[in-house]
Amino acid sequence: MRELNFGRRGAVQGQAKRIVVFVHGYGADGADLLGLADPLGPHLPDTAFFAPDAPEPCAGNPFGRQWFPIPWLDGSSEEVARDGLYRAADDLNAFLDQRLAEEGVLPSSLALVGFSQGAMMSLHVAPRRAEAIAGVVSISGRLLEPDRLAGEALVKPPVLVIHGDQDPVVPFEDMALAGNALLDAGFETYGHVMQGTGHGIAPDGLGVALQFLKDRFQI
Repeated sequence: MRELNFGRRGAVQGQAKRIVVFVHGYGADGADLLGLADPLGPHLPDTAFFAPDAPEPCAGNPFGRQWFPIPWLDGSSEEVARDGLYRAADDLNAFLDQRLAEEGVLPSSLALVGFSQGAMMSLHVAPRRAEAIAGVVSISGRLLEPDRLAGEALVKPPVLVIHGDQDPVVPFEDMALAGNALLDAGFETYGHVMQGTGHGIAPDGLGVALQFLKDRFQI
């Protein structure tokens, strides 16, 4: 298991009532999303915000990190990418378990907010954990291996899928593919389209994500 470096903001350790973990995209790092704690924090009191760095240097961006290789960007094989996904899932699960234990928070008070490759990680990891977390926010991402979801899901936390309709990196069509697969597998699933938005997080998307988190945390 690889130890993940991370940033933390919000409630003092030991005083948090809930945890939000930001899972960054390909070629970025935890700091890329940790700043979201500033606009979200005032509306999510007693929350600890974490943003881990992915475990590997990014093959496509030497200054960033990656959770797993992406064949069409770095020339890796599908087998290497799949193995990287599974290994990174183990790393992220261990990270989540450590943070829950240190903060004294139950899984039902943990939410994942993933962007791009981080959304792919979040959608892969959350359903396969032993205990359900409060929810998953998937932004500009994709559901990997959708045909395996129903058979491998141990729990079914609520999911919010957000996507820009002008995304040139992860096609907008992937939003419907993910949403339909989640619904077919029995997940409570919500969606929001960021009109005129590319591969990013628009203010309206962040606002919907905040309301979803407040609802899941019953704030």
